[in-house]
Amino acid sequence: MSDEQGPGAEDWPGVRLHVVTGKGGTGKSTVAAALALALASRGKQVLLCEVEGRQGIAQLFDVPPLPYEERRIASGADSEGGGGGHVYALAIDPESALMEYLAMYYRLGRAGKALDRFGVIDFATTIAPGVRDVLLTGKVYEAVYRNKRGKNHREYDAVVLDAPPTGRIAQFLGVNKELAGLAKVGPIRSQADNVMGLLRSKRTRVHLVTVLEDMPVQETADGIAQLRDAGLPVGGVVVNLVRGRTLAEDVRRAAADGTLPRAQVEADLEKAGLDVTPEVVDELLLEARDHAERRELEDRMRERVAELDVPTYELPRLPDGVDLGGLYELAEDLVEEGMA
Repeated sequence: MSDEQGPGAEDWPGVRLHVVTGKGGTGKSTVAAALALALASRGKQVLLCEVEGRQGIAQLFDVPPLPYEERRIASGADSEGGGGGHVYALAIDPESALMEYLAMYYRLGRAGKALDRFGVIDFATTIAPGVRDVLLTGKVYEAVYRNKRGKNHREYDAVVLDAPPTGRIAQFLGVNKELAGLAKVGPIRSQADNVMGLLRSKRTRVHLVTVLEDMPVQETADGIAQLRDAGLPVGGVVVNLVRGRTLAEDVRRAAADGTLPRAQVEADLEKAGLDVTPEVVDELLLEARDHAERRELEDRMRERVAELDVPTYELPRLPDGVDLGGLYELAEDLVEEGMA
């Protein structure tokens, strides 16, 4: 949470497009889903998009696989437990996006379908991977600015994009710049310029998800540097899967040093009515030491995250894993911390 705002304040009130990225395994899709729910709890109509073809949204919300069609999958809840906005979801695939693009800007209609039958679309998105990213980001652009496109389109207050991993995010978001350089005039150049205008504007923020481990934190730092070099707006860092601090500081230090009083541990176990054997005590002391060392590592990583000098949010590791109820819990945390 940024220092300028208190709990419950919204750090990104003018942002329409929230791009969520992170190293694989950090839970970026979970964070994107929780952010969409958090925004909906503010009464906003939210579109949650994915572009990697994994159907991660459907799995998180326990709904059937998503087609290339916007579907309502959840409702937000306001601070009093009622109302709120809604979360719609869309799995964007490049082939369908290209068909829509051709119909929208070139009015090909049946001719576009004929191209699909001849395999031209598959050829274009395979032989030129950059075309795929242009189509995906183009569809996101269309959803953000849809309120200008007529009455037959659903309007959204915010769009949350579950984007590719951190290592590819700058290239993914910057591909329209390359296309604009190739197409000097015409609708392709205009569309590319429009998309880059949105992605570099104050209406967009790229949030990065990490966990308190060395490689994800380093990749987050590298990702922030790459985004800034590309002129793309960095949002916040979400530290995910944070473990609870179950040991007091003096106990943690003793556990790490191997100086926990063995006799006291045995007495506490007996007081709890447990069978005490040397093997059980050895195992507990070893686990305590492992936990203490893990805490020390996490504290070092937390300091490195703080040095990134961007708003930071923390989400806990849920003991029972992430289900729909857990997503709502995480969404509430993001609201309380000010991310939504």
